[in-house]
Amino acid sequence: MALSKKSTPQANEPGSRLFLDPVGFESIKQSSEAMSPSIPFSGKASKRIAIIAALEREIHSLVRSWMTRTIEHAGRRYQLFENGNASVVCGGIGAEASRRATEALIQQTRPGQILSVGFAGALDSTLHVGDVLTPQVMINLSDGARSENASGRGKLLTATTIANPEQKMGYAKAYGATAVDMEAASVAQAAQAHGIEFVAIKAISDEANFDMPSLDRFVSSEGQLKGAQFAFHIVLRPSLWKTAILLAKNSSIASRALCAAIAEHLEVERQTDADAFSSASTEAGTKVPLECAVAHTAGAALEHTEMKGNQ
Repeated sequence: MALSKKSTPQANEPGSRLFLDPVGFESIKQSSEAMSPSIPFSGKASKRIAIIAALEREIHSLVRSWMTRTIEHAGRRYQLFENGNASVVCGGIGAEASRRATEALIQQTRPGQILSVGFAGALDSTLHVGDVLTPQVMINLSDGARSENASGRGKLLTATTIANPEQKMGYAKAYGATAVDMEAASVAQAAQAHGIEFVAIKAISDEANFDMPSLDRFVSSEGQLKGAQFAFHIVLRPSLWKTAILLAKNSSIASRALCAAIAEHLEVERQTDADAFSSASTEAGTKVPLECAVAHTAGAALEHTEMKGNQ
């Protein structure tokens, strides 16, 4: 399996941001006021990347300073986080919620790649909290559907409920899988139906022997966690306090590792697109795109005019 140990990237430090190139050349034709001042234009065309998470708290440190807007799809509203060529929607817990969110993001952004990101439970006893995996195979336990990527290692199961240690052991034996989540296979199926490249990035939040408290009754029909009700449930049950404290600690570790892995993936994709664009431009004998030349000329003219006015 593809693993990377816990790390906290510079992109996630307080006050820092992950900067990505905007998509294509169309933005250069718009007025400068319409462009985001926080996203530098480089003239390189980048494919859009759509990211589906369950809950914002899983990726908060990554998107906390991204631009946001509200989109609507099939009668539902979603908060869309955007930075350059990357867009994020936190669709909620579960396969159906993630499927709806994926369709909304596909219709809104027309991505060239879809990521399913979030937490997962370990089925392999050698996996620890904060370990990150990029599975090659996703299996939906509700219908047996199987999705496979060209890259990645290991199998990820998508279940309908949170698995306890006994269930995890059974899944590992029956499927030879390394981890289990509640969304990835559904997102993979939606991406496959649209012919879009798919990648899953999952961080381990609970190890194979960790007994997660049941959350089913605290998840709404829209896939949203009823946090206040869950907290009240824990407060009234002292026997769950230790588990809840450990769960919060593990979630924090997993979130940092997950955000680091996503940021790294986005940077790799950005560089790959930049290299491909540079190579294509060289082969075509084009050193500077026309739009960039026009923008440069206009900028030089404006600077010259301002200098004359100050004389």
